[in-house]
Amino acid sequence: MQEFLQNLLNGIAAGSIYALIALGYTMVYGILKLINFAHGDVFMLGSFMGFYGAGVYARITGQTGAPQPSWVMAAIILIASMAICAFFGFLNERIAYRPLRNAPRIASLITAIGVSFLLEYGGQFVFGPDPKFFPQLVEKHLLNIGGISTTNYQLIVLVVALFFMAMLQYIIYGTKFGRAMRAVSYNFETASLMGIPTDRIIVTTFAIGSALAAVAGILNGLVYPKIDPLMGVMPGLKAFVSAVLGGIGNVPGAMVGGLIIGVIEAFVGGSRFSQFRDAIAFVILIVILLFRPSGLFGKYQAEKV
Repeated sequence: MQEFLQNLLNGIAAGSIYALIALGYTMVYGILKLINFAHGDVFMLGSFMGFYGAGVYARITGQTGAPQPSWVMAAIILIASMAICAFFGFLNERIAYRPLRNAPRIASLITAIGVSFLLEYGGQFVFGPDPKFFPQLVEKHLLNIGGISTTNYQLIVLVVALFFMAMLQYIIYGTKFGRAMRAVSYNFETASLMGIPTDRIIVTTFAIGSALAAVAGILNGLVYPKIDPLMGVMPGLKAFVSAVLGGIGNVPGAMVGGLIIGVIEAFVGGSRFSQFRDAIAFVILIVILLFRPSGLFGKYQAEKV
């Protein structure tokens, strides 16, 4: 029983990170029907912004060597990373995707793949190809709860991820902007005719998704401190599988999908089939596309061609 609960806790922590990344995929797809394959690399960018932000904070506060962990530093770095990645999402939409909005979808898809490679290998040029170790933003403590060994980092991941997921739910379903976002998602042309500023809604959606990816990058750096410019490839693909599993375009579905992928991965990793841990997400993708291509919470919609 303890092993079951241990794997469950580990899976929920990892799944929360996948869910935060998956939200960016599903929001952009819901509005533009575009798979933004560069989104996983924004997650990488968020981790590196946290890494360099900690060094800047240490110099500003007069610290020598590694910065001393503190909640103030963690909050400042999290907000700064979110702001930088949100600005990158804004630029990404304005420069790479908006000029191709009326082009065939394959053009936007190829552009997304190109932006992804640009971030990955541009990151190697700017940050260096060697791995770096994410600083401790807050003090790490080992915890033992009912025989389950964990750290405060996993609990921080869970609490912060749930907070931002709840905030996104409130924005989408409880604000005027959220109603406009849902209207654009339902029918882009009609929303534009009704006076909704569709360009502003789309670029803000990109910014929000990128900010959530930055949160995921910071949380991932806390739990798995080794970071490198190619670190966003596998989590980005798994987050995409999470979005498809939940029903791409469905925000609650992306959250649930991320948690399911994380939990299944944890149980596979704790079994004798641990070498297939990274493969299980793609097995799930194949199964869901074969038997329920609309996802767990998605609805089938006929598409005119």
